[in-house]
Amino acid sequence: MKNKVLIILVVIAVFTGLTSCAALAAVADVGAQIAGATGVIDQNTASAISQSARAIGSAAEEITPEQEYYIGRAVAANILGTYRLWNGNAALTAYLNNICAAITINSPRPDVFNGYRVAILDSNEINAFATSGGHIFITRGLINAARSEDALAGVIAHEVAHIQLQHSIKAIKSSRITQAILITGTSAAGAATGMNVNQLTEVLNESVGEIVQTLVNSGYSQAQEFEADNTAMALMAAAGYNPTGLVEMLRALSSAQTAGTGFGKTHPTPAQRITNAERTVRNHTVANNTAVRQARFTAATR
Repeated sequence: MKNKVLIILVVIAVFTGLTSCAALAAVADVGAQIAGATGVIDQNTASAISQSARAIGSAAEEITPEQEYYIGRAVAANILGTYRLWNGNAALTAYLNNICAAITINSPRPDVFNGYRVAILDSNEINAFATSGGHIFITRGLINAARSEDALAGVIAHEVAHIQLQHSIKAIKSSRITQAILITGTSAAGAATGMNVNQLTEVLNESVGEIVQTLVNSGYSQAQEFEADNTAMALMAAAGYNPTGLVEMLRALSSAQTAGTGFGKTHPTPAQRITNAERTVRNHTVANNTAVRQARFTAATR
C-alpha cells in the first residue's frame, strides 16, 4: 500500500512539469477523493494527497529541484538494481567526490536539492551514469582506464553537465511517461479507461523502466552528448582543470572500450567525441598544471 501511495505522489511530482499547475491540482485532488471513496486508500491518506496536490498546484510551472531529486532518486534506485555499489576503498570514493565538489562549486549550478554525490559501481564495464537527483555513478572499469586526475575530472564534469543541462528531465518529458501520466489524470477524473490502481502501477513501473533504459541502454542523443562534452570542458576550465583531460579520457576509452558495451552502447564513438571536443577545447586557455595533481591521483587510484 505504501508503494501505491508513493507512486501517486511521484505521478503528482512529475506531472507538475508536464501540464498546468491548475489542471494538476484539480485532477490529483479528484483522483485522491475517488481513491478514498472507493476504499483503495483510507480517507486520511486521500486527504493528505489532496492537500499535497493543492500545494504543488500553487508552485511554479517548472519542475522544482526537489522534484528533480526525487525523480533522480527513483532512477538511481533502478540503476542499483542492476549494478552493485563498490565500497572497497572509502578514500577513493572521497577523492572522486572532492573532484566533483571542485567542479560543481565553480559551476553555474553549484548545488542541487540534496547535493552532488559520486559513487563507484562494482563493474569492470567502462561506463558512468548521472541522474537528475545529483547521483553520479562511475564504474571501476572506467576509473581503471583513467591515467590522470584531469581525465577523471573530465568524466565527472561530463556527468555533471548532463545534470545541469537537465538532459534526464528532458528525456522524461519526451518519453512514454507523459502518456502514462495523462492516462493517470484521465482515469482519476473518472474517464472510462478501466484502469485500476494495480494496472496503473504497472504502467508507471514500465515508464520508469524506460527512463532507466535511456541511461543504461539507448543513451542520450548525439547532440546532447556533444553538448555535455562541451559544457564539461567549460566546467573543467572554471575549476582549474585542463579541459584536454576529457580528450585524454576519450582517447583512453577508444583503446580500452569494447564496442557495444558500456559507453560504446550509450554514447557516440570516442572518435566522434574527440573530433567535437578538439574543436571546443581551443576556446579554453588553462595552464597545463596536470603534473601537480599526478601524485595525488596515483595515491588515490593505486
